[in-house]
Amino acid sequence: MAHNFKTDLWVDWCPGCGDFGILAAIQQALAEYNAKPENYVIVSGIGCSAKTPHYVNVSGIHTLHGRAIPFATGIKLSNPNLTVILDGGDGDLLSIGAGHFVAAGRRNVDFTIILHNNGVYGLTKGQASPTLPRGTKTKGLQRPNIYDSLNPVALALSVGYTFVARAYAFNIKNTKDIILKAIKHKGTAVIDLLQPCPTYNDINTKEWYDQRIYYLDQEKDWDPVVRKPEEEEVEKKYLQAINKSLEWGDKIPVGIFYQNEFVPTYEERIKQNFPNYFEDPPATSQISKKDGSAIVDMENIFRDKIVRK
Repeated sequence: MAHNFKTDLWVDWCPGCGDFGILAAIQQALAEYNAKPENYVIVSGIGCSAKTPHYVNVSGIHTLHGRAIPFATGIKLSNPNLTVILDGGDGDLLSIGAGHFVAAGRRNVDFTIILHNNGVYGLTKGQASPTLPRGTKTKGLQRPNIYDSLNPVALALSVGYTFVARAYAFNIKNTKDIILKAIKHKGTAVIDLLQPCPTYNDINTKEWYDQRIYYLDQEKDWDPVVRKPEEEEVEKKYLQAINKSLEWGDKIPVGIFYQNEFVPTYEERIKQNFPNYFEDPPATSQISKKDGSAIVDMENIFRDKIVRK
């Protein structure tokens, strides 16, 4: 049975924004994955990208600036049966949320991070985001950017993400395919999703990307997947991915850089220490009796504290 993941809400982004392509790719990926809408949760922080959950017919959490990853982690660990997707901007995830982005790579919780990368803070009138190169002056800046830029793909690889990819918002089919593979991946998947911002970034335009983007899956002998857990294989695929991640400028690679499902997920690590944890996770635990009264007797708990004092 096909499910409809589109809402009837008016989509409130600037004309020509890459977010439209990303939204379409997400809706198509969820439909193709063919799980019921109630089995998904989309989490976002603050920024233009953070409106994405409003426009997908699943449960959505519009959270705090830079804190989408902790929310998504809590949701997944509370109910591991959910498919959790996180949508965040380059400023949201790599500036105020950078510490959480690094920690997520070390944990390897089984969810997907979609990083909307347009080089600017679009919601707050075009300030330079952490991915805008130093010396770049967009029309939203009074002077050229004085900060060095972060490389999301290289950063994700260096902190342990087990699925690292890049997609381009205006190639919806390719983006849909990558999102679908990320959702199916066992572990934390991150997608650096390049998107033009026609309102504030007049440097990294659609025309600019179209002249530079090439696709890794069209490269001869390109294979990003770790096929066996031996150290030699892991190192070979990892170094291959790092080298490709450094390409930027005249040539920009798009596709899957690295995938390794031999790394235990955070859920598997928890089960090693608490074998019964996921048999009755918090989201499915019974909290009330048939008559609606709480299982936990708070009066007795407070009474015990008073007596002890």
